[in-house]
Amino acid sequence: MSNQKNPLRRSRQNRIVAGICSGLGEFFGLNPIWFRLAFLIAAIPGGVLGIGLYLIMWIIIPSE
Repeated sequence: MSNQKNPLRRSRQNRIVAGICSGLGEFFGLNPIWFRLAFLIAAIPGGVLGIGLYLIMWIIIPSE
């Protein structure tokens, strides 16, 4: 039995925009709704932090 994690990838199945939150959920073993909520909360006070971080991750994290 391998104790190796799957690589961080953008999900193709449970995606809403780019699959970032679903990919993070699969990687960390959490429900993607928690990552979606975190990005939403980060975007509320002006949008730069949440939206900027999401866009950067969209560019950096490869698709499945």
